[in-house]
Amino acid sequence: QLQNKILILTICAAGIGGTFQYGYNISIINAPTSYIQTFMNETWLERTGVPLESNVILLLWSFTVSAYPLGGLTGAVVAGPMAIMLGRKMSLLLNNVFVIIAAVLSGFSQMAKSFEMIMLSRFFTGVNAGVSMNIQPMYLAESAPKKLRGAVALTSASFTALGLVLGQVVGLRELLGGEESWPFLLASNVVPALIQLMALPWLPESPRYLLIDRGDKESCISALQKLRGNSDLSAELEEMLAEQAALKGQRAKNPWELFQNPALRWQLMSIVVLSSAMQLCGNDSMYFYAAYVFQEAGIPQDKIPYVVIGTGTCELITSVTCNMIIDYAGRRPLLLGGYSFMAGWAIVFMVALSHQTQISWMPYLSMACIFAYILSFGIGPAGVTGVLPTEIFDQMSRPAAYMICGSLLWFNLFLVGTAFPFIVKSLAHFCYVPFLVVCVCTALYVGFFLPETKGKSFLEISEEFKKLNFKAQTHAVFYKGPEEIKSTML
Repeated sequence: QLQNKILILTICAAGIGGTFQYGYNISIINAPTSYIQTFMNETWLERTGVPLESNVILLLWSFTVSAYPLGGLTGAVVAGPMAIMLGRKMSLLLNNVFVIIAAVLSGFSQMAKSFEMIMLSRFFTGVNAGVSMNIQPMYLAESAPKKLRGAVALTSASFTALGLVLGQVVGLRELLGGEESWPFLLASNVVPALIQLMALPWLPESPRYLLIDRGDKESCISALQKLRGNSDLSAELEEMLAEQAALKGQRAKNPWELFQNPALRWQLMSIVVLSSAMQLCGNDSMYFYAAYVFQEAGIPQDKIPYVVIGTGTCELITSVTCNMIIDYAGRRPLLLGGYSFMAGWAIVFMVALSHQTQISWMPYLSMACIFAYILSFGIGPAGVTGVLPTEIFDQMSRPAAYMICGSLLWFNLFLVGTAFPFIVKSLAHFCYVPFLVVCVCTALYVGFFLPETKGKSFLEISEEFKKLNFKAQTHAVFYKGPEEIKSTML
């Protein structure tokens, strides 16, 4: 299938400095929590002669943690204009500047005796993640051949999971998670950035961007030849030229223009529902619970970090599996299955938590639930959500769609991060009820309203949605005989 090394290299080069950074930077901040809090206290004591109160330390810490999603939100908003003006590849390359600034800030924060530098560095790291999570799936899906489009764009999710696991591993006490070495741990995100800066410049820009946005047919053909090797390009070029003709005279749209356009009503609904659900389904909160549940299950305190690596590995394994099956199984079954299973596990998890102390084997059940929940998330929602905006929007709406998608993703990450401790406080064992509701509603939405996009050209997908958006006007004749039905929509 993948005779072409260039496509694989493009995937790896885009991934290592792209969504890999998102996963990596989420998990490296967990290991040095207590050391950074101590550092904040000592710094303050040196400056003012008064130690900080514990609730102030907690507040400063939550500022440090939430600087990341705020940076991500900023990144998601600038990603659209960047992708249009600079192109997909150039944007990814320039994006590394943010990480390099962040690494310098956090690496020298201890020497400079400034915890504000850590907060700033988390903000810049967030900007980098926000940009790459929007541009990388767009760049890869536009560069991939139609039959591999899902799998190639989905590698974004695999790189996120890989980043999570590696961040957990590097954060172990034996490596960089010790008290002396936390500034190096926080600055280690500069390594993937340097790898990308060395590798990506040699690889081609997105052929679709070159042809449709730039109108540069020769560069597009040369990029396609690099990506496809010796295979016949005529059909693919024809399809792109048809899309170019369909979009003739249009310019790249702004996010608010998408909301005003009735022809994009269902596409917008779909990405709003799915990107919100991705953060509001409680998957990240499972990691929050993991350490507590493992402790209850009788795993010794010093062994817990190793078991937590298991949860990250779970997500990695499923997203790689999902890569292999997405272009066979299709997008809908994976999303539907993922959210339905998560809803089921959420119920079991709450039952297990409430009987944690009464029944001896309950902690093991809740442990199994954590793994099962993360597996269900990895098999569908984790990856498919990032692929959809590329498939259901045309070239001119795509960057704006990713801006909306990314902004929602980061805003909800911020929301869940801030609200979850309070949800746990007020609902105790039933803290998963809100997540359960989200999973059930999303599964229903996917089941009833989302068309399948597997193996269709971008124009065919636009036609599918046209039928949905203008259902009232086009209720007449669709039936042309059994061969020609391409839609499963009712």
